[in-house]
Amino acid sequence: MILGYSNKSHEGYLGNSYIGEWCNLGAGTNCSNLKNNYTEVKLWDYNTDRFSPTGVTFCGLIMGDHSKSGIATMFNTGTVIGVSANIFGSGYPRTFIPSFSWGGAKGYKTYLLKKSLEVIEVVMERRNIKLEDKDRLILEHIFHNSSTYRNWEN
Repeated sequence: MILGYSNKSHEGYLGNSYIGEWCNLGAGTNCSNLKNNYTEVKLWDYNTDRFSPTGVTFCGLIMGDHSKSGIATMFNTGTVIGVSANIFGSGYPRTFIPSFSWGGAKGYKTYLLKKSLEVIEVVMERRNIKLEDKDRLILEHIFHNSSTYRNWEN
């Protein structure tokens, strides 16, 4: 399922995936939806702060609003990406990528809130939609709450 204003214009596989609003998937972005050993998929669980069993065998990519992938990005089965993450580069990134992450398999840094909001405004303006103050506050809250998962900051 791909939600409103998200883009997947080029080739690539996204089976059994959930893509939030305002996402952009670069050309050739692919995800696996079945593990090679056909075992149950585990997903990042924010309630337990660990990977938890899903009870399903098929599960692709779960991507939060305003996140993006670069050209030819590859995701493993059951990858969970938070809000406003920018994932790129060769190799497979982690299967849990916190909100406001910038990078990929070779490492991450924090996607700074100010820069993220600037990009979000430009993306939304292309569709003649203004980023509202309430949405800005939600994004600020997510940025601060998700800092514990960006362990390269600690």
